[in-house]
Amino acid sequence: MDDGEALDAYSATVVRVAEMVLPAVAAVSVRTVDGAGAGSASVIRDRILLTSAHVVAGARGVGLAFADGTAVDADVVGSDVLSDLAVLRAHGPTPDPVPLGDAARLRVGQLVVALGNPRGLAGSVTAGIVSALGRSLPTASGRVIDEVIQTDAALNPGNSGGALADSAGRLVGVNTAVAGVGLGLAVPINATTLAIIDTLATAGRVRRAWLGVAGAKVPLTPEAAAKVGSRTGMQVMSTVTGSPAARAGALPGDIVLSIDGTAIFDPTGLQRVMVEGAIGRRMEMIVLRHGALIDLVLEPEELRLQ
Repeated sequence: MDDGEALDAYSATVVRVAEMVLPAVAAVSVRTVDGAGAGSASVIRDRILLTSAHVVAGARGVGLAFADGTAVDADVVGSDVLSDLAVLRAHGPTPDPVPLGDAARLRVGQLVVALGNPRGLAGSVTAGIVSALGRSLPTASGRVIDEVIQTDAALNPGNSGGALADSAGRLVGVNTAVAGVGLGLAVPINATTLAIIDTLATAGRVRRAWLGVAGAKVPLTPEAAAKVGSRTGMQVMSTVTGSPAARAGALPGDIVLSIDGTAIFDPTGLQRVMVEGAIGRRMEMIVLRHGALIDLVLEPEELRLQ
């Protein structure tokens, strides 16, 4: 295959994806008490759209504009700042939804296409490859979003909430431009985020458990690593007074090994087990303290965002 044929094949794929997905991507205009904002959203079900939580933060009104000229208002059904995802419901008919893919199947080097409305330029398309997988993206809450997709598809303000599609035209990520102009990051569409999306669509919010512990990933001594089975662990840096962790006896310096039988190697691992089902349930947390294994029994509480 010569260079011209390769370019044609690449172009044909991007064009096909754009034709499939762009009709389902809306330009989002947001009205807040502080002014106006903009972003993008994708239709995932009839009259149901997916966008970024930061795009609709503080929204008093939301407007949607599609490539076919359709313009409708929408409500924010649910928003989750910890995953930076939000679900909208349009007041009128919407184009056919974009099919959902699975970001867990992505591979580094794979072609992806970003579609959205950067800087108010509706229907914009950029293409690139998956540059890296498994990135972590800090959020305004101080928590991190796991398994973020990094691409070299250019993103700019207004792209946030838009679609990241694979070569088959399936939605595999929700673009975010909060990391900086030109850096392509997307919240993945996978089993975890699909559950969050369903919960937002039905309940309007996502409930999570809370221990009240601040931790950091630290290297372990050879002796500790042999007991843990990992070279790194999560060290307790501090606990909130009166929190479940403090009441259970967790102390700064403890190395958390497991919670409820799940191995914990870093703060992200702790976040993964703090799901709704953990709220109010007695759980065993095993920590390494001064070389000794200690069993702590705790009951996580519901996380309350300020």
